[in-house]
Amino acid sequence: MSLINTLPHILLSLTLFFTTIHAATFDVVNQCTYTVWAAASPGGGRRLDSGQTWTFDVAPGTTMARIWGRTNCNFDGNGCETGDCNKALECQGWGSPPNTLAEFALNQANNLDYLDISLVDGFNIPIDFSPTTGDCRGIRCAADINGQCPDQLRAPGGCNNPCTVFKTNQYCCTDGPGSCGPTDFSKFFKDRCPDAYSYPQDDQTSTFTCPSGTNYKVTFCP
Repeated sequence: MSLINTLPHILLSLTLFFTTIHAATFDVVNQCTYTVWAAASPGGGRRLDSGQTWTFDVAPGTTMARIWGRTNCNFDGNGCETGDCNKALECQGWGSPPNTLAEFALNQANNLDYLDISLVDGFNIPIDFSPTTGDCRGIRCAADINGQCPDQLRAPGGCNNPCTVFKTNQYCCTDGPGSCGPTDFSKFFKDRCPDAYSYPQDDQTSTFTCPSGTNYKVTFCP
């Protein structure tokens, strides 16, 4: 059979394949008593007053994605106290530390989504990252990290990760796999949020999976 004759069959197979993989729906909910300027990459940004929800879809196959909250924003040139992205409401990139991150990659190996909460960029807002469909568990980091933050890591509106402050391999793991391990600072985060990444190579207890096709809710101040 010639390529011309097989091409329609190939296109039909690809169409059927991609139409069976649905975009994941994310509900971002602000349960804080204060306004949070939610941000998503991909997705942009949205102001969420207390009690408000922002819903959007993320395409299957998306990787290196994240959702976070920004605080004390003023888009007249000053931007946000925490989590700022180029002083704009609609984020085109990632936010500035400190910011608590809900990270994910959709439709990966073995038909799984991979998700985590990361404190590698520090902490600013308590967060819950949970499925609304599917058979898998949610994850949460809701401790009073800002109130208990070590003096060396304190920042306006949040608590920095030591990598942000000291910028050494001991905390940033920049020399490659196995080049660093837990520290007293990373243990501070891990003790309070066992589900969350406390340093860049904290994979074993910090990466979770859900079946591809799962929908999710990210809650600020759960």
